[in-house]
Amino acid sequence: MVLTRSFVRAKRPCTDGFRWFVRQFNDGGHYQELLDRMVAAGRVGDACWLLEQFGPTDEVREVDAIDAEAIVFSGTLRVRGGVDVEGIVRVGRALHAGGGLRVGGDLIVGEDLRTEGNVRVTGRIDIGGDLRAGWGVECVGELRCAGELRAGWALRCDGRLHLGGNAFVGLELDAGSELRCAKSLQVGGDIVAAEGLRAEQGVTAGGSIRADLHLEAGWGIKAGGLISAGGAIRVGEGLHAGEGIEAGAGYGVFAGLGVHMEAWEASARVSAPHKPAALMSGWWAGPAAC
Repeated sequence: MVLTRSFVRAKRPCTDGFRWFVRQFNDGGHYQELLDRMVAAGRVGDACWLLEQFGPTDEVREVDAIDAEAIVFSGTLRVRGGVDVEGIVRVGRALHAGGGLRVGGDLIVGEDLRTEGNVRVTGRIDIGGDLRAGWGVECVGELRCAGELRAGWALRCDGRLHLGGNAFVGLELDAGSELRCAKSLQVGGDIVAAEGLRAEQGVTAGGSIRADLHLEAGWGIKAGGLISAGGAIRVGEGLHAGEGIEAGAGYGVFAGLGVHMEAWEASARVSAPHKPAALMSGWWAGPAAC
């Protein structure tokens, strides 16, 4: 795609950025070449603005590895090795890496992100499709994944964690703020949410589940350890905990909110070593193996 002077001017760029474009390319230039030149000149913000205005392309770039100050690419990046970037990484379509991924700024990918290693990001992560990491995922900012998320090891996010599809985490999941999942959440170890946790479908953890505010699931919640919340615990179906179920002081435990009362014994069973003190709804089934 060739961007002409009139084409760029129609997007109402800032005066300084447009002057730079005219000096470098006169009447116009190739879209990706322009992005590369902007990044090389330290005009990463201008490159991101241009990508927002003209959108992704079908261009594919394959490289052995990436070690750079910043990356802004309009198409798909395929990296046979690892990616090490001091600043922002912004990709219009997909990013695939055969090694690990370390980003010192924000990581923004329009479609899928797939890496065979670890993902470490100092800024925020925004993925328009699926996120699949062979190892773990660490994010200092917020993490948004519009599709399915799979992490072979742990997932740690200091900010908000918003997941648009099913999520599968091999070890622990630690969210420093609210945790929202539009489908089901399955974790091999503990789940910790520094604020509230809500899944539109079910939540399963091999260890314990703790939310400092409310804990909610449209279906049921099952944990090998303790299920605890600083607020209320509300589920559409049943609750099963290997060690106990505890709501916050003054709050209740509500099971079967999405099930007719006559079906509670079959579909809204609550089981734990001891009956929750504030069980308000659901069928108490007594201790049961999780």
